[in-house]
Amino acid sequence: MRLDAIAVAAGVRLEALGTVGSTNREARLRARRGEGAPLWITAVAQSEGRGRMARSWSSPPGNLYASLLLREPSSFPRAPELAFVTALALRDAIGAEAPVLLRQLALKWPNDVLVGGKKCAGILIEGDVGADQSVTVIIGVGVNCASHPEDVAFPAADLADCGAALAPEQLFRRLSATMCTRIAQWDRGRGFSDTRGDWINAAHGIGDAVTVRNGSGEKHGRFVGLDPAGRLVLELCDGAIEKIAAGDVFPFEFRGDRSVPGRTD
Repeated sequence: MRLDAIAVAAGVRLEALGTVGSTNREARLRARRGEGAPLWITAVAQSEGRGRMARSWSSPPGNLYASLLLREPSSFPRAPELAFVTALALRDAIGAEAPVLLRQLALKWPNDVLVGGKKCAGILIEGDVGADQSVTVIIGVGVNCASHPEDVAFPAADLADCGAALAPEQLFRRLSATMCTRIAQWDRGRGFSDTRGDWINAAHGIGDAVTVRNGSGEKHGRFVGLDPAGRLVLELCDGAIEKIAAGDVFPFEFRGDRSVPGRTD
């Protein structure tokens, strides 16, 4: 693995590993040891890869597994916005290295990248606030370059099957640069309105009927967009608006004689 010259100039460091439990765990260990940031940790494979809500993440060799350790990137409440920053950086990197896929790439709320409507990359954001109120954030990234899991809730794909044979090393080098660009645009949260606008322009499913599932159950409605805080704006069947901070989005499934939610005008 190698960093792009843009990342090197920005003071980013890299530690490339073989097989690890997870790159996020490795980044957390280095954070606890007091290592400096920004620091990328990459791995050839993960034996205990995981995604959001402690879901396992299939991590065989041939795909990209990387985590970025950041210190004091923003106030803690704004740190979750880095999921949108990272999704855009991933889309930028894949599109730059595989222009043939650019028109197929889209972003799925809150933290996935799709190619041809199927998930090809996921993001896991973790953070800590120290006793001195210092903020540490770890951004985990997994990209299906050469293979993808079959038994998943949302359909998955890999870049090779979609027509782009990208080596993890090639994609990572570009990503190390696009992350610098997108983090600079975000500017510790001061530029989130621009980040949010770019994310919306690349979003999958805005205007569509969807199901949102989270710990409190599931809701059906029309995906209207994002509010200024990055929450999903859902128009319910009766026209009421609900803002959702966390959950999984799926295409709306018809059940019985239930009509498509949202307004028809």
